[in-house]
Amino acid sequence: MRPDPNVVHPIAGYENEIYIKPTVTNPNIVVGDFSYIADPEFEGHVTHLYPWNGDRLVIGKFCQIGHGVEFVMNGANHQMNAVSTFPFYTLPGWTMAPPAPSDLPLKGDTVVGNDVWIGQNATILPGVRIGDGAIIGASSVVGGDVPPYTVVAGNPARALRRRFDDELIELLLALRWWDKPVEEINALIPLLTNSDLEAVRAELKKLSA
Repeated sequence: MRPDPNVVHPIAGYENEIYIKPTVTNPNIVVGDFSYIADPEFEGHVTHLYPWNGDRLVIGKFCQIGHGVEFVMNGANHQMNAVSTFPFYTLPGWTMAPPAPSDLPLKGDTVVGNDVWIGQNATILPGVRIGDGAIIGASSVVGGDVPPYTVVAGNPARALRRRFDDELIELLLALRWWDKPVEEINALIPLLTNSDLEAVRAELKKLSA
């Protein structure tokens, strides 16, 4: 059976894991093929995504998102360059015009690369960019960018280690296996799941030659 990125429940009879892409209705959420969350729905995990801020959540392909993960978007931010942070303009009865965008700490789009594993109950803050192949530890609070193939954890999340050395990371980033057709990815699975990293390195060098 050929994998289908457009089914909602990839495991028949199990509703607590879904492919995200076919469930998305918000035009400011963009998700690649085969990325899944270990929950029965996704958009409830994206908070404070208001159309007037113009920010987007962009998630690549083959991402694995744990139960309880939250993506906090720019609408959660309050004005911080004035005496009070209270958002009078959002609540009835107060006389305040909305602050200028330049007065709000808007941080732009939140972007998650491909083949990223986000552990359960992690929180991704506005404007973060997470590189391909990164791993985010459970319950981490990620407020800064994460380089490709880097493991981060904690509150605030800190880099613990890189998964591979520079050469292997460059070879993997050049391979971009997630962009290949399903048939080619299937053929690459023995390589992608091989724990003998030197054998993987040698094979990737052949493929890039």
